[in-house]
Amino acid sequence: MRAGSRLADEVAVPPGRRAWTVGVMCTAVGLVIAMVTIVNAALPALASGTGATQAEQTWIVDVYTLVLAALVLPAGAVGDRRGRRGVLVAGLLVFAAGCAAPVFLATPFWLVAARAVTGLGAAMIMPATLSIINASFPPERRGRAIGIWAAVAGVGGLGGLVLAGVLLRHFSWHSVFLGPAALSVVLVAASLTVPTSRDGHPRRFDLPGAVLGAAAIGAVVFGILRVADLGWGHGLVLGSIAGGLVLAALFVVHELRTEAPLLDVRLFGDAAFATGSVSVTVQFTAAFGMFYALAQYLQLVRGYSALDSGLALWPVAVSLFPLSLASAPLVRRFGLRVVTCAGLAVVVAGMVLIGALDADSGYPELAVAVCVLGAGIGVTAPAATSAILDNVPPSQYGVASAVNDATREIGAALGIALVGSVLSAAYTDSVGTATAALPPAAREAAEGSLAGALAVASTAGPAGGSVAVAARDAFTRGMGISMLALAVFVTAGILAAAVLGRRRRVQPRG
Repeated sequence: MRAGSRLADEVAVPPGRRAWTVGVMCTAVGLVIAMVTIVNAALPALASGTGATQAEQTWIVDVYTLVLAALVLPAGAVGDRRGRRGVLVAGLLVFAAGCAAPVFLATPFWLVAARAVTGLGAAMIMPATLSIINASFPPERRGRAIGIWAAVAGVGGLGGLVLAGVLLRHFSWHSVFLGPAALSVVLVAASLTVPTSRDGHPRRFDLPGAVLGAAAIGAVVFGILRVADLGWGHGLVLGSIAGGLVLAALFVVHELRTEAPLLDVRLFGDAAFATGSVSVTVQFTAAFGMFYALAQYLQLVRGYSALDSGLALWPVAVSLFPLSLASAPLVRRFGLRVVTCAGLAVVVAGMVLIGALDADSGYPELAVAVCVLGAGIGVTAPAATSAILDNVPPSQYGVASAVNDATREIGAALGIALVGSVLSAAYTDSVGTATAALPPAAREAAEGSLAGALAVASTAGPAGGSVAVAARDAFTRGMGISMLALAVFVTAGILAAAVLGRRRRVQPRG
């Protein structure tokens, strides 16, 4: 770190203002995460109101994640150079505009465009929130603040389900866009009161690195997002992921050669930074895969409403929030590698418990399962985020925060793709016997999804009851297999963290 840069990057903030800053930043990041599930919950009403095709619905949901993941790294770098609060405020204004647009331009094309704009705003917001918190606290007091931020980011998607359920119960689908737009405007005013920081000696912006990084992450995430529709073996999926990996390799080569890199890729040679990055990816793969499966399980198997489904999953916060606050002391006591591996092992246990649920399971079994999962994420999420941020100089807080955010988005997309593909294949294999006597069109619909099977069963007369029961049983078997697949993935993450945790520390540039 260059002499004098610490004064520009870490700011002296009174304790009362620190608490306010954490509250505002956590509200902003919670809104960004919630906007994923808010639109998911509103999709049936939105499609009915706009006539959006299935392909258009997919883009309305996915383009937000795609733009956010692709642009978060350049946005974090801009914040480091130009000022993090300024980028945050600009991001909130862009986010508000993107959320408000569907109220006035309610056609599928404009909905996709508006969601892309909202994703751009989200990419500007996410790294700024974490880097502002990090720069506002001395090192010995950051653990609790980062724990709160990580906990809010972890349950933000769940909050989106509840908010969407409340809004849709009383208002039209437009409300799920107008409500977040109004909150964004409020956050603009609140954000003007938080401290700002930036690199005291900013380097030139690495435009080639920004383009290569955005293209690499965008291509990989695009390929993963298409898995649910096309399958892992489709040419577009494989080509996108392979192309993204090639672009990532070019990005690494460029960053190693340039004098002012967007991201010092040598940081991934540091044990703590690499362990944190792997841990965040694995956590969000597990969390979003779980939410994807359980949202369908609660609504289609157990008959819950969208609002009740969101409320039913809140026990995850019972363990996640307190353990997020305990994460930093645990790392100081036992070390990052031990806490990461132990926490991810608890996540595996949660996956196994969720996979054991069936159509007749009681709510206490579900509550215990998500509580166990929340405990694992609560222990590991703040530890991983701190490991990423603590191993960079203050001048690179924005970029480090963006790495944390990009790994979250990649993990979320991967979790949904992994669970969706495994669940779909297992469901189709299991339900085939029960649908064999149905007419071809009805059989195709019933074998395509549980929702399709229940729709067919409602019009199939006396035979419909047996089809519905078989379809629900097939879904829960498929969910069990998909949770085991997630458990295997997380176990691989544990092994990776155990190996990476033995590596030596490297000194980053800057």
